[in-house]
Amino acid sequence: MADDRTNRGPQDRSRINLGEDYVVRYWTDKFGVSKSQLEEAVRKAGSSAAAVEEELRRQTLSGGG
Repeated sequence: MADDRTNRGPQDRSRINLGEDYVVRYWTDKFGVSKSQLEEAVRKAGSSAAAVEEELRRQTLSGGG
């Protein structure tokens, strides 16, 4: 099924697709991070939203980012 671009969130909220601007906006807003921080977390943790959230939490705790 194709994405419904009128829907504000991504179709599959368990995965992060950096190829779609509206998906990137959703996740940066949700996690309160910049696009570059999100990209770095996805690079390190993969596209799983849970893994990315954990990576961002680790970065915050370690003072990185």
